[in-house]
Amino acid sequence: MSNSRRSSNGRSPLVNQQRQITSFFTKSPSSTPSPSSILPKSHSKLNPNPNPKITSKLSPASTTTPSPSQSKRSKPVLVIGPTHSPITPRRLVDEDAVGKRVKVYWPLDKMWYEGCVKSFDMESGKHLVQYEDSEEELLDLSKEKVEWIEEGSVKKFRRLRKMSVVEDEEEEKVESGGDGDDSTDEDWGKNAEKEVVEDEEESMELDDEDEEGGSSVKKMPVKKFEFKKRKNGGVDEASSCKKSRSGVDVGRNKLINQINNESGKGSVLSDKCPTSDAAERFGMREMEKFKFLSENRRDANKRRPGDVNYDPKTLYLPPQFLNSLTGGQKQWWEFKSMNMDKVLFFKMGKFYELFEMDAHVGAKELDLQYMKGAQPHCGFPEKNFSMYIEKLAQKGYRVLVVEQTETPAQLDLRRKEQGSKDKVVKREICAVVTKGTLTEGEMQLANPDASYIMAVAECCRSFSSEECRIYGVCVVDVATSKILLGQFEDDTECSVLSCLLTELRPVEIIKPAKLLSLETERVLQRHTRNPLVNELVPLSQFWDAERTACEVKDIYKRINGSLSHATDSSGKERDLNYLPEVLSELVAAGDKGMHALSALGGTIFYLKQAFLDETLLRYATYEVLPCSGGSDISRKPYMILDAAALENLEIFENSRNGGSSGTLYAQLNHCITAFGKRLLKTWLARPLYQIDLIKERQDAVAALKANLSSAIEFRKELSRLPDMERLLARIFAGSEACGRNANKVVLYEDASKKQLQEFISALRGCELMNHACFILGGTLENINFGPLHHLLTPGKGLPNVQSILKHFKNAFDWVDANNSGRIIPREGADEEYDSACQAVQGIESNLNKHLKEQRKVLGDTSINYVTIGKDAYLLEVPESLSSSVPRDYELQSSKKGVSRYWTPSIKKFIRELSEAESEKDAKLKSILHRLIIRFCEHHDKWRQLVSTTAGTLFLHFSELDVLISLAIASDYYEGPTCQPTITGLSNSDEVPHLAARNLGHPVLRSESLGKGTFVPNDVNIGGPDCASFILLTGPNMGGKSTFLRQVCLAVILAQVGAYVPAERFNMSPVDCIYVRMGAKDHIMAGQSTFLTELVETSSMLSSATRNSLVALDELGRGTSTSDGQAIAESVLQHFVNKVRCRGMFSTHYHRLALSNHNDPKVSLCHMACQVGEVQGLEEVTFLYKLTLGACPKSYGVNVARIAGLPVAVLKRAVTKSQDFEGMYGKQGKQFDTSNGSWEDNLLIFIRNLINLSAEKNCNEGGVANTLGELQHRARILLEQS
Repeated sequence: MSNSRRSSNGRSPLVNQQRQITSFFTKSPSSTPSPSSILPKSHSKLNPNPNPKITSKLSPASTTTPSPSQSKRSKPVLVIGPTHSPITPRRLVDEDAVGKRVKVYWPLDKMWYEGCVKSFDMESGKHLVQYEDSEEELLDLSKEKVEWIEEGSVKKFRRLRKMSVVEDEEEEKVESGGDGDDSTDEDWGKNAEKEVVEDEEESMELDDEDEEGGSSVKKMPVKKFEFKKRKNGGVDEASSCKKSRSGVDVGRNKLINQINNESGKGSVLSDKCPTSDAAERFGMREMEKFKFLSENRRDANKRRPGDVNYDPKTLYLPPQFLNSLTGGQKQWWEFKSMNMDKVLFFKMGKFYELFEMDAHVGAKELDLQYMKGAQPHCGFPEKNFSMYIEKLAQKGYRVLVVEQTETPAQLDLRRKEQGSKDKVVKREICAVVTKGTLTEGEMQLANPDASYIMAVAECCRSFSSEECRIYGVCVVDVATSKILLGQFEDDTECSVLSCLLTELRPVEIIKPAKLLSLETERVLQRHTRNPLVNELVPLSQFWDAERTACEVKDIYKRINGSLSHATDSSGKERDLNYLPEVLSELVAAGDKGMHALSALGGTIFYLKQAFLDETLLRYATYEVLPCSGGSDISRKPYMILDAAALENLEIFENSRNGGSSGTLYAQLNHCITAFGKRLLKTWLARPLYQIDLIKERQDAVAALKANLSSAIEFRKELSRLPDMERLLARIFAGSEACGRNANKVVLYEDASKKQLQEFISALRGCELMNHACFILGGTLENINFGPLHHLLTPGKGLPNVQSILKHFKNAFDWVDANNSGRIIPREGADEEYDSACQAVQGIESNLNKHLKEQRKVLGDTSINYVTIGKDAYLLEVPESLSSSVPRDYELQSSKKGVSRYWTPSIKKFIRELSEAESEKDAKLKSILHRLIIRFCEHHDKWRQLVSTTAGTLFLHFSELDVLISLAIASDYYEGPTCQPTITGLSNSDEVPHLAARNLGHPVLRSESLGKGTFVPNDVNIGGPDCASFILLTGPNMGGKSTFLRQVCLAVILAQVGAYVPAERFNMSPVDCIYVRMGAKDHIMAGQSTFLTELVETSSMLSSATRNSLVALDELGRGTSTSDGQAIAESVLQHFVNKVRCRGMFSTHYHRLALSNHNDPKVSLCHMACQVGEVQGLEEVTFLYKLTLGACPKSYGVNVARIAGLPVAVLKRAVTKSQDFEGMYGKQGKQFDTSNGSWEDNLLIFIRNLINLSAEKNCNEGGVANTLGELQHRARILLEQS
């Protein structure tokens, strides 16, 4: 057959195998014959037969030019063969034909297509014909049915861009090698055609079967003649299509669907669905055929939407509808009806198909093209699975992956052996992919941020008059197999939970349905960024602590290879021995860990639905949330930054667009690795609190800063690393066959090759890290810093992995394996493979011994083994010795002069050799799996090399990256930098302190402001000689809020262990930073701007301690002046006299300055300015210098002038401002100077003098001059009056 086959242009048998997918939802039998029933197989381009007898039968049809109405038929590839058309004159069959216009007849299309002869190939004798649609083809024009076009011809036809596949089934199986595609196992319609639409300028392409199924079909040397099965089956996209109708190209209209889909994110309107007739076709069909989706909708238990227990995730399918379906349709609807909240990727052969409402999602979100037919349908090849599933998951969809778990051959065998009547192969759910369960993809590789899944359990308790909330939280990063667990008490405003949500920003929330309080629901909504919310049924899905403990014990027993309960000598169960330490402590904690265990139970159930539970738990690393346990801050190793502090100080997200630009994280982030970036975020969210830990980190940063050149060389090595945390997690997960990795899943892409490449990448990464640490350790050995040496010493801080890496280095050739996609193990690398090889060698040795024995028996040393065809080890004996051959010899073949025999022993050895070689091949195929398992046995060391070990300060590779990043970041500060001096308090009476000289801004850089633009300030808060609170006044836009942020960020830097932009910085540790800044509301939570202010203030008042730092910016401005001022003064007095913490309070309520000017615990300061005049209005020049004393005005009219308000409005505002100042805050009451007493007139005069003094000397800072002294005396006189 191969001799009669013409080169097929790389056309894959897969096209034939997929030809009926579009009729998946078509049950009615074919009413019109298929193309294969019209034309014999010899006229398929894949199987042309030049037999003239067959051709002559078709010649009448071939000579008939079809009518325009027939031009709708899909065009197969050109059929080439002899025809009965007149022979083309020879003068136009060589180079003379170049430049001539020609029409070529396509028998399967029954159409003529016009083109131009572009060139002639002398060697092949073929012409290159370019058709009207710019596609080109090499043709032997002497063998084609062609007509030459004379000049002036008008009628033109363009070829169709459709494909009808008309291949022979038996031939297809031969070509594809029986790859197990299921195209013929489904009971679909027999006439379906795949409509393929492409851009006019885009050439047609046939996917190379080397990628799809390893076909032996060869490519035809045709330039630019390729066929794409689907418009967007791959990465390429086409923008338009054309259909030939009466010789005229019709452009494809954009598809716009107005049907609500039920999948993924919910109701989504697709803009990729058909317009006009196509939209009507889809819409009318769903309205008529799927009435149970709308007005008659019920869930799987027949509950209506109004029912309190209604489950929108499921759908009841009426029996009459089910009875109308084919087996394939029924299979799809059974999966879909139980997962209406998900998009189904339904595997059919080598394609993933999306049907019905899922097809609308595919068209809208993935730019897939609808296939031909009444049913919405689109799809893509298996090789693009990772790309498309990541796109949908990142857009917030839940994707259900339904894989084929049976080949057509296995289906036939099942039918025969079990008498099954199934007509479709088995399929099973193998994965559920969401934002949180996504573990690979290009977008994820580009984004180092963790995608957390958070489960929350809640319990409310009342103690006397106060209500207490207890939360259990489980946080999972699936990509790194990290699990954080904790249980904690929280206040009525859920402050701790809010802080956790703001820090982690989970992409998915798991919660028990209808059990969380309204306040908790509001917090989950307020402090997240549109997460995917998963509600689980309490107890049955969101397990309680008791069931969780049982389930976890069973899982870890299976993981440890024991399904029976282990007992100690006393007969008691030792279940806890199976559990990791963190889980053991939670189980043993009783009530103090029950809610955390319940949250873990909800997480495990959710991961179980995604086939990730045991895979993740097997190699999971557990950590305790820092907020867990009691509320004694002094015992915690971290400073607390609540949600308001993280947001107001813009630690991770800016207030403009939620990005990282302009944040403290962006300032410090010079990490070169993804896992280093994630660790830096953790450090910033939880700065250190214990002084010894802070000093150790400071010393490490200083040591690296002093040897920055060596550190930078080390970073160059790091830059070659992949994301090792995530890569190792994928390697560990791949060690177990489950989900899409299960052995029963039918995959056509070579998944093992990708897994091998990742494994080699992990080995190289570990080798590189180990080598880089060794080099850095040698460079820094002269530094007198013990912890850093400990970190870089193998066997101590650095795990000793040299011998393990050497074993894998000697096991196989990494370069060859990475290139070839298969491992050839070296001797000694794998015992099982070595044993199989030895078995083969032993049998071959026995065969050689047997040969020697037979030579002795026959007395001829020339006797040898030969292989003829499939028969090996044939004993070739000269014909002269045939009479001496023993009787048990079996003659197999002979030729002149020799005879070939098998002896009984040879036959036995051949059977044994066949079995041994099969075993050897099996061991070779599974060598990768065994090597990965061996690699996973050392998972603790690999993780220790990359990330954290519980209880240690230094986090090895990721910490080195962050420490170097902190050392580099200091070079980007404006002005001088220093290493902060942090000292503890010697006794309880000592006052906490904070002092800085020339403190710059940690975030504002030179390139954004210009060199020397930012004005540094001296800061003194607390200690024996300074007030603990700064009451800050000054003009609008004078820099008060910037100053507050500046001080808070410097404190965070100091306790992270970084350098600070200052000449000198001294402080005692801060346990919490509380920040009330900015005007914002939480409308969705029912909170106005003023209420939001007071809620944050309330949290400060109840939680702040003596060691806290408080920053209040313009508290009380959201209400009337009297109320706001009263609240502001009361809050200030509480912090100053009750809490006695360090703090800064900026305000425009100038009476607060009058009320506190004699209080030694409060320091009156203002941001300096100069006041001039322009157009009769005050013009303020901001000096941004922190100055002692109060500022009497805020100069708001100046800001209005800057904003561009009309001059008339501004002057009117000045007049009104003077009137208000006269009535409120300045005089307190009116004095009549004409009739008043001398004392009254004196008071008025002194007040005016005070105003004059403040306005003229606001910029002179605390200089003791005459007016300043007079101002001080006048204040005393006013108080006495």
